[in-house]
Amino acid sequence: MTNQKIDGWVAGLKVLEEWGVNDVFGIPAGSLNSLMDALEKEQDNINFIQVRHEETGAQGAAMYAKFNDKLGVCIGSAGPGATHLYNGLYDAKFDHVPVLAILGQRALRESNMDAFQEMNQNPLFNDVAVYNRRVAYPEQLPKVLDEGIRAAIANKGVAAVEVPVDFGWEQLDTATRYSSAEDYRDFPELGLNETDIDAAVEALSNAKRPVIYAGKGTRGHSEDVIALSRKIKAPVAITGINFDDYNYEFDALLGSAHRVGWKPANEVFEEADAVLFAGSNFPFAEITGKFDHVDKFIQVDIDQQKLGKRHFADVAILGDAATAIRAITDKIDEKEDNGWYQANVDNAANWKAYMQKLENKTSGPLQLYQVFKAINDVSKENAAYSIDVGNTTQTSIRHLHMTPKNLWRTSEVFATMGNGLPGALAAKLGQPNRQVWNLSGDGGFSMAMQDVVTAVKYNLPSIHVIFTNERFGFIRDEQEDTNDNYYGVDITDVDFAAIAKAQGAVGYTVTEISQLEDVFAKAKADEEAGRVVLIDAKITEERPLPVEELKLGPYFFSKNEVDEFKSRYEAEELQPFSHYLEEHGLEVEQHNN
Repeated sequence: MTNQKIDGWVAGLKVLEEWGVNDVFGIPAGSLNSLMDALEKEQDNINFIQVRHEETGAQGAAMYAKFNDKLGVCIGSAGPGATHLYNGLYDAKFDHVPVLAILGQRALRESNMDAFQEMNQNPLFNDVAVYNRRVAYPEQLPKVLDEGIRAAIANKGVAAVEVPVDFGWEQLDTATRYSSAEDYRDFPELGLNETDIDAAVEALSNAKRPVIYAGKGTRGHSEDVIALSRKIKAPVAITGINFDDYNYEFDALLGSAHRVGWKPANEVFEEADAVLFAGSNFPFAEITGKFDHVDKFIQVDIDQQKLGKRHFADVAILGDAATAIRAITDKIDEKEDNGWYQANVDNAANWKAYMQKLENKTSGPLQLYQVFKAINDVSKENAAYSIDVGNTTQTSIRHLHMTPKNLWRTSEVFATMGNGLPGALAAKLGQPNRQVWNLSGDGGFSMAMQDVVTAVKYNLPSIHVIFTNERFGFIRDEQEDTNDNYYGVDITDVDFAAIAKAQGAVGYTVTEISQLEDVFAKAKADEEAGRVVLIDAKITEERPLPVEELKLGPYFFSKNEVDEFKSRYEAEELQPFSHYLEEHGLEVEQHNN
């Protein structure tokens, strides 16, 4: 009996389907036509999401992996389509999420003939990809795809697979085994070295001012971190990208350190004597000297290459961060608070009161703070937030009142602008029953605004809030600190609501605090009715308080400097950490301000 035949790209799509792929982002092209033929034939099993820019597709694929813990897939034509994928693929590389990038190529007989859009793409993807191959002959197509997917998932990175267009139409035997999806296994959890755990217990037991720094490696296990925090009286600082794992109301939550963070986390490390650095790769550690004053640095990481990477580790533990935290908690004795823990709780409460004062203003010019209150008021308890890069990242971490039921994702380390809208598409595709938000500045949103129509076309109801202040705000704030003058950071205002309406969405413009309640109530109703909604919030130009450059305390700054700082940021009630240390009878060792 002869084997039945199947088109090469249909065979390839069967591989993707067996690996659980539901959605593929991209734009059709001549060098992808055999793939488009196959996608039409397999449309009941896999969705082709037609975007209006390949960069949106690649960023959507990366954010799809982040929101849904699944492989993201994007396609790009030979030449310009492939090169347009770079930003999204580098986002996936930097944030260690699995993405398959399918690259088109001219037919094999046109190779090396300087054909239309022909280019040698493989070298261009060597840096971004953990797996980078060109399919050599038609029968290899499903095999190479399977290899690429396996590599992307196992190595948490990008697989780039280039396919000459004629291969996709070749007839292959259906008897060929297509995928190894059923054979794939995750590594079992590493066992912990008990000697290292004991060393961590000893260091933390002897510490007078311990802090837990919980990174993404602890995601999903905030209850374990909090249990250890309460047992040893160590407040919790967190990686900025791990905020949605904690309840905003947790009293010992200090937020994240450095610029995209909270005041308490930026103050605590100068006064701490021990840090449990768990599952984090804080990339600003060396340049800020954030841990220079710490006596004992205890690091936990599942990746051997990360141990000692950011700071010398007095205790290094190889293994799962949450498992190690539970092991330490089981072995360590409960400690009495010497004032350190309560001083941090008070400092965090003071910071939250300041943020909420800004959020709750009912008069005056419209600031971004009041917009966040409007979001909090109508957000569902399990809302997913796709956050664009810039001041929106910084302020969403401060002003969204999240719990572990929420999802908050952004372009973490690569920090590419324009990811908010693609992320909202990805979140809604993967989790259609969640309320999905895209929060973007006007600079970032301008890079992707053409794809509002994609959300409309594929019936992906979502709410897109644009913070419009006519500037690249995050960069302008940096220029204030480093440059002689501002230059190249002011941008022209755009009527984003009109653009949204032109693409079939609902559009609102807000210019006053008094408009927020009504507009956001309407937006929520529109989203629940299945509409895509955009709210263009025309906000003021103020800089959010720079937590990395505080001028609050009496040790380093004059009264005039402190008064000017507080006046500029409406922070009259904000106290330095030193105030609470002294209030609890503790010495201010580093004159923290």
